[in-house]
Amino acid sequence: MASGELVVRECGLVEYQTAWRAMQRFTNERGPQTPDELWLLQHPPVFTQGQAGKAEHLLFPGEIPVVQADRGGQVTYHGPGQLICYLLLDVRRLGIGVRQLVSLIEQSIVEVLAERGVTAAAKADAPGVYVDGAKIASLGLRIRNGRSFHGLALNVDMDLQPFRRINPCGYAGLAMTQLRDLIAGPVELEEVAHSLRDRLADHLGYTQQKTLAGGIESYEYC
Repeated sequence: MASGELVVRECGLVEYQTAWRAMQRFTNERGPQTPDELWLLQHPPVFTQGQAGKAEHLLFPGEIPVVQADRGGQVTYHGPGQLICYLLLDVRRLGIGVRQLVSLIEQSIVEVLAERGVTAAAKADAPGVYVDGAKIASLGLRIRNGRSFHGLALNVDMDLQPFRRINPCGYAGLAMTQLRDLIAGPVELEEVAHSLRDRLADHLGYTQQKTLAGGIESYEYC
């Protein structure tokens, strides 16, 4: 599994296409010794279509932009209050397969929710994490030359209404939920992000982390 140090970047609110270009450049330019990174951030409102995305699953996007992305999966929504974690990993170096990586991510989310008293589970036939049948976290990865980018979106404390404008992940009528509606008391996205970071690091086998504020600008295309 992992060796060396995991770099964690806390990026704040970042436009989707800015982060996407940065992920592509980082993945294209990384070398055999480049440390793996996790990027924790939020996006302004945007719908993203995966590579298999079908137009009929966009019901009425309205004023929210739609971006055709190079990740797996169908259409989903991102917005403030949703925790995004992009996993920039050398999967080949880690010695794990794609299915194992997906399971690792799902298990990490399940554990983060369990810490807050929420019972969640993954589904074998539908990637993501669910609470009583409602989806709380979505996954969409891309593997290029043995390296992963894109990642997961966990609904923490956001406006869920835009999900009604699409068939989330290609499923008509799929119920969406969020952490705020499942626990008593306030929920802090930063605390959830730190829990998720730690769970992912544990499952990847990293024992050392280096946390940085932002810094993805250096990976943007000019």
